Amino acid sequence: MNQKVLWSIIVALVIINCLSVVYFVTDQPGEKSEEKTVEATKPVVASGEEEVVATIGETSITRQQWLNELEDRYGKQILEGMIDEEVVRQMAKKHDITLSEDAIDRELMLIKTMYNNIDHENIDDEHWKEQIELSILLEELLTKDAVISEEEMKRFYEENKHLYEIPKSYHLSHIVVKTKEAAEQVQNELKNGSSFSALAMEKSTDEFSANRGGELGFVNAENGYAPDSYLEVANQLKPNEWSEPIEVEGGFAVIILHEAIEAVTYSYDDVKDQIKRQIAVDQMNGAISVEPFWKELDVKWFFENQQ
Repeated sequence: MNQKVLWSIIVALVIINCLSVVYFVTDQPGEKSEEKTVEATKPVVASGEEEVVATIGETSITRQQWLNELEDRYGKQILEGMIDEEVVRQMAKKHDITLSEDAIDRELMLIKTMYNNIDHENIDDEHWKEQIELSILLEELLTKDAVISEEEMKRFYEENKHLYEIPKSYHLSHIVVKTKEAAEQVQNELKNGSSFSALAMEKSTDEFSANRGGELGFVNAENGYAPDSYLEVANQLKPNEWSEPIEVEGGFAVIILHEAIEAVTYSYDDVKDQIKRQIAVDQMNGAISVEPFWKELDVKWFFENQQ
């Protein structure tokens, strides 16, 4: 593993650790459509004044039983996340901390181009942007009094400049089959309206990505997550367009381009605020937490006496 890939993984882990503060506050990508499906198909039966959400033989489960179980299992964690979000927003307003759309978009871009299919989270710009915004606001609050010299920040930038250089990247999924004829059959099914992800789960021989609908995440010449042939073909595709069969080791592949990101190098001035936060956070003792601000805002909550 080269140094650039190693640094990318380290930065991604740091970001993911920060974002975990607000993980349960927002809807999880990939769950929305599932929730809608459940809503459309769940059994709803009148039982006196109680709504029945499921029946198993002669036994019924009511909506209230269901909600009580959800609260017992996840209520504290979800409520704590909701409080954390509101605390961060109120404290940011109190200290007049605001973020530009460019700052959020830039961090989103950096994260997305480090994402791949082993990260176990679907790419959802709005979901990620909300998490990034809350994460940056919290870091700004925790480091607002930190004093980092210009010299130290510039040295950090020069030593880690590769972290702020994004190569042209492609968000791809693929379906791998054993023969060209099978790949052409995949193309025909796609032309007839079949879902790419459903076909990948059904037909792809790449077990690692098949159960995620063929998802590869963002690939580029630097991270080595896909063969060069994929990059060459992806460069000719438009978003949501799939390819002709591509010969690969062990068979043929059909790829689909979800999104392309042009190469960019961020200057020191572009990322100096981000660097200041990073250095200041690294110098802090203990984990990133919203807890210090609860007392300041006199937070009272249901589980207060149960800790």
